[in-house]
Amino acid sequence: MSVQVVSAAAAAKVPEVDLKDLSPSEAEPQLGLSSASVGAMAPPAGGGDPEAPAPAAERPPAPGPGSGPAAALSPAAGKVPQASAMKRSDPHHQHQRHRDGGEALVSPDGTVTEAPRTVKKIQFADQKQEFNKRPTKIGRRSLSRSISQSSTDSYSSAASYTDSSDDETSPRDKQQKNSKGSSDFCVKNIKQAEFGRREIEIAEQEMPALMALRKRAQGEKPLAGAKIVGCTHITAQTAVLMETLGALGAQCRWAACNIYSTLNEVAAALAESGFPVFAWKGESEDDFWWCIDRCVNVEGWQPNMILDDGGDLTHWIYKKYPNMFKKIKGIVEESVTGVHRLYQLSKAGKLCVPAMNVNDSVTKQKFDNLYCCRESILDGLKRTTDMMFGGKQVVVCGYGEVGKGCCAALKAMGSIVYVTEIDPICALQACMDGFRLVKLNEVIRQVDIVITCTGNKNVVTREHLDRMKNSCIVCNMGHSNTEIDVASLRTPELTWERVRSQVDHVIWPDGKRIVLLAEGRLLNLSCSTVPTFVLSITATTQALALIELYNAPEGRYKQDVYLLPKKMDEYVASLHLPTFDAHLTELTDEQAKYLGLNKNGPFKPNYYRY
Repeated sequence: MSVQVVSAAAAAKVPEVDLKDLSPSEAEPQLGLSSASVGAMAPPAGGGDPEAPAPAAERPPAPGPGSGPAAALSPAAGKVPQASAMKRSDPHHQHQRHRDGGEALVSPDGTVTEAPRTVKKIQFADQKQEFNKRPTKIGRRSLSRSISQSSTDSYSSAASYTDSSDDETSPRDKQQKNSKGSSDFCVKNIKQAEFGRREIEIAEQEMPALMALRKRAQGEKPLAGAKIVGCTHITAQTAVLMETLGALGAQCRWAACNIYSTLNEVAAALAESGFPVFAWKGESEDDFWWCIDRCVNVEGWQPNMILDDGGDLTHWIYKKYPNMFKKIKGIVEESVTGVHRLYQLSKAGKLCVPAMNVNDSVTKQKFDNLYCCRESILDGLKRTTDMMFGGKQVVVCGYGEVGKGCCAALKAMGSIVYVTEIDPICALQACMDGFRLVKLNEVIRQVDIVITCTGNKNVVTREHLDRMKNSCIVCNMGHSNTEIDVASLRTPELTWERVRSQVDHVIWPDGKRIVLLAEGRLLNLSCSTVPTFVLSITATTQALALIELYNAPEGRYKQDVYLLPKKMDEYVASLHLPTFDAHLTELTDEQAKYLGLNKNGPFKPNYYRY
């Protein structure tokens, strides 16, 4: 066994760095995080190897995607190479023993200087090797933006507070209970509930309409007796909606509509509050359907209302438990994809219950689809790629409300934006908004970013992917993951390289690579966050639609798809106006009579297109 002599000072740590010294974007104190400290290995001043690497604070950051404050604090960056265990002999410096026991250095000109005294200890080589393998620990929440241990880890402000020690264990294999002793849930880690509760409280401050609705209708309990099964993105904003539904008298069971959008800490907070939630970030396809089934197939509980986002929950019940529709009063659907499925069922005569199309309500279309995506597209791209948008060439596939929001944001940042569209009306809007209308094949070789937002399938095919330039970024802003033909990329000749959470390089044999975000799934909710205030509008619309369908007298709604009544749209908008200290003008009796309107609305007919 080999023996090496090391200086005790060489293993000393530099003073801890408090996160409050970091920039706000890295430390994110607004999430209620307690200060954490970070230690780094460094050689002692004047006593290390002359050629040993400088301390981390003195070295310039290495260039590349992992650079920046976050990367500097990552476990990989925290490992400073150890100084040599034995001092090297130097032809220009002779080691001499000082008369009082210390070590002296003699320079060529004869000058004798005293070296720092060190206390020597014995350390075995195999122990030293094991020590070097040990990662630097920087707290429960990883700040690293480099490759993560699990594809489900998140580095954004919406990151899950996940203990890496249990990342590899599937929540389905865990036995967890909340503080009340209930185990009717399946989340990543119930211990994260406290963090999730803080995020929910922050979201409540930006969701004035839901909070007002909760306060106004809490005494009446308009959803008393309602048993709602939901399948939506599980975020802090969804949690506020679920707790509002609970306050209005409903019982809820919930699953996620996207395998990447769940915030683990929020799911834990809901489970701790008594909501049966079955969701975690990074589910497999099998996990996804298992979670939906656990929400639906439970002894002694049968849903009578469905709140869906994408149509997967409705599809599952229709396929596996069709008899449940005998007791279901209605379906509320909020996505383009889900509404399309409902219209298909209605056209085929297979829609068993009334359905409310929330997606085409004015408050959903104009606010969630347009304004939300206008902000969140930049957030998602910036967090995942650190790209500068000025001068970049971007093609946006689809010029609906989502496409309009994406194009407006990128144009404002100085990008050169192209649009593809099948609808001549939307195409004309794109032209008059100053965008060049093209076919995807015409620009696919030159663009730097490809964004899909059509709700269709195979918008970007393998042929398009093969022709893209090196380092082209490919992402999807539509609900479904069918727009980009990701399956065609899972072939032996292509190499997949995980760069960050939800960021993959797909490498061709000739070395060309594309940057695929969120594996073709919804970018903003998979890789970043969305504005809470906009989601307040959508969530309030969903809550009112549920109340309307649940309390509607028999015969008002048939087995068909309906739009939200215009009066409800206007009511949702009015609940949000006080936030801006806005004051509506009121019609006089004479003006109302002239226009043929009620002074209190609705002010537009149902067929009016905003």
